[in-house]
Amino acid sequence: MKSIIVKSEEQMFEFAEEYAKNLVPGSVVFLYGDLGAGKTTFVKGVIKSLGYKGNVKSPTYTLVEDYQFNDFNIYHFDLYRLADPEELEWIGARDYFNEKSICFIEWPEKAKGFLPEKVSKIFIKYLPSGRLIEFC
Repeated sequence: MKSIIVKSEEQMFEFAEEYAKNLVPGSVVFLYGDLGAGKTTFVKGVIKSLGYKGNVKSPTYTLVEDYQFNDFNIYHFDLYRLADPEELEWIGARDYFNEKSICFIEWPEKAKGFLPEKVSKIFIKYLPSGRLIEFC
């Protein structure tokens, strides 16, 4: 497990840009952290660093947001409000996990047994002076 401390939103975006360099279509990334820890900020940084020009929104109320690029899509899930993993089946979420997509999933523990097993993980923890990010 690697780790880094970020002390500002700008540093979070810099980390996200570096992290994005290693992403390939087919990647699935689980994001762990308390409410407001910076999970969505991190994903926004990744998406913007890959050249997306549109608005990057939190999927808190929509469950998933879709960002289209030339050769792949990014799907950003926020499962915090998920009442039942079956809701993912109803929206056809299994179709999102494919060789032409990169998926970021906040609160993956809410959908245990439904999500892919081969994933990368990022843990974001509050510190008095920033955030500790641990990733593998």
